[in-house]
Amino acid sequence: MTTPAWDPAQYLRHAGHRGRPFADLLARVPELPAATSAGRPRIADLGCGPGNLTALLAERWPTAHITGYDNSPEMLDKALVEHEGPTAGGGRLDFSHADVRTWAPDGTYDLIVSNATLQWVPGHPERFAGWIAALAPGATFAFQVPGNFAAPSHRLMRDLARSARWSGRLAETLRHEDAVLSPGAYLERLTALGCAADVWETTYLHLLTGEDPVLDWVKGTGLRPVLTALADDPEALDAFLAEYRTALREAYPAGPHGTPFPFRRIFAVARKEDA
Repeated sequence: MTTPAWDPAQYLRHAGHRGRPFADLLARVPELPAATSAGRPRIADLGCGPGNLTALLAERWPTAHITGYDNSPEMLDKALVEHEGPTAGGGRLDFSHADVRTWAPDGTYDLIVSNATLQWVPGHPERFAGWIAALAPGATFAFQVPGNFAAPSHRLMRDLARSARWSGRLAETLRHEDAVLSPGAYLERLTALGCAADVWETTYLHLLTGEDPVLDWVKGTGLRPVLTALADDPEALDAFLAEYRTALREAYPAGPHGTPFPFRRIFAVARKEDA
């Protein structure tokens, strides 16, 4: 799988739709141990992107020291300029470069959260034990990942990348259906690590507007490895996008009020046992 280059502006073009799952995830996160004892919670956001959603953590826990981690210089630059600094409640919002594939906690946390990032981390369930070990008693590990790898948007992308025309350059570029576990498998993993786990799935039906809106959506996320792999060959990139655009138009026809785009997501909130 190609390590993608990210474009914050493209990613944020659908910020409203992308932000809703994070809000739904946070709504199920219980109060944090330090917050209930009038302390200063410590929070890590793994894969913070441009920081717009990390800022929601500061609204929920205004006294917390929150650090957003990401491995994209472009995303971090956006986050640093627009969101880093002291918070209204006396807390602090910081951003730092880190690769979630190797990130290890540097102390005790009240919340470790990750939004739409772990699908990029092969073998991410094997990281759970170390992260949960770093939680304070009663603290929480919460994450959300896309569960739509069998959807036409991803299946058509993979099929095209594996076709005779493109397989030489793109066959191993994209993620497959095993990029994430089933909800039941996540539940089993988290409870085996001593957590009280709440795992669920939701299919959002986004109504997208504009010309080729599903293509515009995936240009900000799932298509990034292809855009990166073909960045040095604009003619090839245009040809790939033309084929993919045609397939998406058939799979996601526009309606009178926009283009319906079903998007399944998997959520987990795991609370570590009290001491």
